[in-house]
Amino acid sequence: MPQFLSAYLITLVLLVAIDFVWLAFVARSFYVAQLGDLMRPQPDLVAAALFYAVYAAGITHFAALPAVRGGGWSTALVQGAMLGLVAYATYDLSNLATLKGWPLAMTVVDVVWGTLLTALVATLASIVTSWLTKS
Repeated sequence: MPQFLSAYLITLVLLVAIDFVWLAFVARSFYVAQLGDLMRPQPDLVAAALFYAVYAAGITHFAALPAVRGGGWSTALVQGAMLGLVAYATYDLSNLATLKGWPLAMTVVDVVWGTLLTALVATLASIVTSWLTKS
């Protein structure tokens, strides 16, 4: 299997699994309290699937594969953290700037989570991909 596809699938599984635990169990009550009526009773699964598919490709391309191709796990950690910071800050700060009532606490928690999530997923994906694709 080509290296990108292997890394992508590993990244996608890790991203969905870890973020699911966060969203469903760890931070659910926080998000409900912060967003109130803005939250859907059930998530839009098509939109969620598209997000995870695109974001996993970004993590793979910008963080996991550079680590696999010689940078090592620390490259994945730093590149992943930077990607997560940029992606989540773009979303949350845009919402803070344009949406009436968007909570500052939501922005801070979500940006920190996105930074940590992306760094963790990139690092784990690079380690697992390196291990699985050793010649």
